[in-house]
Amino acid sequence: MDNIPDTPISTAETSIASGIKTVFVMADYGHDPTETAVPYTAFKTAGYDISFVTESGKAPECDKKMLSGVTQKLLGAKKEVVSQYKTMSLSPEFQHPKSWSDPSFSLEPYDIVIFPGGHDKAVRQVIDSPRVQQLVAEHFPRTQKPSKKIVGAVCHGVMVLSSSRDPATGHSVIRSCDTTALPSGFEQSAYWGTRVFLGDYYKTYGAGSEDVQTSVTKVLASPSQFKSTLNPGPFIVEDEHYNYISARYPGDAQLFSEEIIKLVESFNKIV
Repeated sequence: MDNIPDTPISTAETSIASGIKTVFVMADYGHDPTETAVPYTAFKTAGYDISFVTESGKAPECDKKMLSGVTQKLLGAKKEVVSQYKTMSLSPEFQHPKSWSDPSFSLEPYDIVIFPGGHDKAVRQVIDSPRVQQLVAEHFPRTQKPSKKIVGAVCHGVMVLSSSRDPATGHSVIRSCDTTALPSGFEQSAYWGTRVFLGDYYKTYGAGSEDVQTSVTKVLASPSQFKSTLNPGPFIVEDEHYNYISARYPGDAQLFSEEIIKLVESFNKIV
């Protein structure tokens, strides 16, 4: 993965970009550093205003297995991403997140809401949070086109959306959407390939739990709405009716970021 170029931004573009409010919704620990730091770096370069939100306002920490040691070298973040993560982790916005437990907190003020993924079991804090699910249920309908609000989710981050239900219908907020998430083929290969030395690390809900793809697909109106490929090359899905972009795994993070920025830029071209 190449470093995201620090492309100069014109004064007019900076003025527009500086008004784009972005928030990363995270657990206290366990998110994938690539799926977090790559979008962060891209949005920061684009001039967006970035915030983080955790349960109690504690600074989040991404999965250490993906940042150092043997697991990082074999399976984790690439060297340039580790550098991006360190920069992100020292930023004021990362060190001082907002709290989703605060009754006054809402996703409504944000133009872009990002749900990174991660395999560590600690990410269940955000996936299973009734408060986060309530916030998502309130916010996701605001992304219906021609709205200019965007939701993006990668890997296990899609499970936050699939678990969030419309209180009126009981259906997932993404029931009618095209989406992707971590494919079963990727998850099973990683799990069985590392089981001897990592145990059930690649099964966030434990050995024997259903795959992410299965969990997401079952809440959709039709299985055909789950789009995927086992080609490791960059892949994302953009829904036709909602400003919702999803991706499968860290290898998609760069394209995921670029497509969100393109979508923002397309709004600015609408007269």
